[in-house]
Formats: sequence, structure tokens, C-alpha cells
Amino acid sequence: MKLHIFSDPKNLGQASGSLAAEHIKQAIQSKGQANIILATGTSQFETLNQLIQEKDIDWSKVVLFHLDEYIGLTITHPASFRKYLTERFIQLVPTLQAVNLINGEQDAQAECHRLNEIIRQHPIDVALVGIGENGHLAFNDPPANFETKDPYIVVQLDEACRKQQMGEGWFPSLEDVPQQAISMSIQHIMASKKIICSVPDFRKAEAVKNCLENEVSPWFPASILQKHADCSMYLDQHSAELLSPSFRKQAFNA
Repeated sequence: MKLHIFSDPKNLGQASGSLAAEHIKQAIQSKGQANIILATGTSQFETLNQLIQEKDIDWSKVVLFHLDEYIGLTITHPASFRKYLTERFIQLVPTLQAVNLINGEQDAQAECHRLNEIIRQHPIDVALVGIGENGHLAFNDPPANFETKDPYIVVQLDEACRKQQMGEGWFPSLEDVPQQAISMSIQHIMASKKIICSVPDFRKAEAVKNCLENEVSPWFPASILQKHADCSMYLDQHSAELLSPSFRKQAFNA
């Protein structure tokens, strides 16, 4: 894992977004197409903002998937990840080759089957992800399923995850946060050729420490990233604050 620590979220996002663009262009050059995964949430604001400003990406050769979506939430709901990606990314870049968004309003198992058939034909070149306050990767809350090979699965959201969504202002109360979601599985995220994990904010500091300094465990879902062959982790000073000095020495500080 390549660890980078930046002074603030903006600098973090500029670096991670630029790196994503570099790998997207490399994939297009080498095989004529790039298959990407985009994450959502407040942690991705600056990364996506940088990515849409990058030059010389032939977006007509990019196939988009996303990590997760609530079950039962309409696309017009403020917390909808389909709405998020449409407004913050899809409408701001030239037409993509294909957009594969998760529809949580349909039968969840049928939607998983539909998406699984598509994504199995599109090996992921670049995955943009984050880490939740409870250490989750996508909506794989602890203890996460490290075994399933299905690309998309139905998951239960734990209380810590649901409290985070409320705390970030996406929902007015805990009762309004759905209890289930469709999420990309741990194994399928790990099958991505390149993973770029962007995690700003002190709210994530404990999760970052647990996932980077502990042994790999389903109780710290994002700890699995330690095993990926090409993962770049982007933190800011706040999310990196609880890392041990010896661990921080391994990082590139910008």
C-alpha cells in the first residue's frame, strides 16, 4: 500500500483525482477502454471535482459502475447515490460509453443479478473508494463478508453506519436511514487492478488507524486493502492524526 498524507481535503482530492485520471488514460491506451468504479459521500467531493477537470480523457471509452445504493430510496431523494453521481459526475463529463447505476427501487436480488452479469464482463481498471467511520468498505459493515465472489450483494447496514449517514446530513433522523443496501462485495473491489482510497476528516481517524495498523479482519473491513497489489491511500492531516509515528514515517507527506 502506498500511503500519502496531505495538508487538507482539497490537496488530497487533487492528488487522488489526478492519479485516477492517469490510470484511466493508461487503461484506454492499453486496451481501448477503461472500466471504473466511483464511490460517493462527502469524502469523495474533492476527488471527483478534480477528476472532472482532468484533460485528455476520452470519456466515450469509459464504462462506469458505482459501489453501493440504498434499497428503497428514490433517485430524487437527497441521499440517493444515483442522484449524487448524476449531479456531481455524469452530467459534468462528456458522454460515457456506459453507465451502470444501482437501482435500489427494484427487487434487490434481481438487481444484483442484473449488475453481476454486466460487471463480470468488465474487469475493473480503477476503483475509487473511501472508508466509513466504522471501517466499512462500500457498505460492507463489520463483520464484513470476505468470502463471497458475487460482485454485488444485499447487505444490512449497522447502526454506526446509519448514524454516519444521518450525521453527514443526508437524512433528518436515524429512522429515515434505510436498513439495507446493495453493495459491491469486498472480493470484487479487491479484484480491481488499481484502488485509490481517499479518506479525509478526523471522523475517520480511528477507522483509518484500525484498518491500517491492525491485522486484516472482517471486523475492520477496509483492512483488506493491505493485501491489494496496487492500492494508494490518500489521507489528510486529520484522518491520519491517530496513526502511530512509526507508521506515519512510511507515508509520503505533501
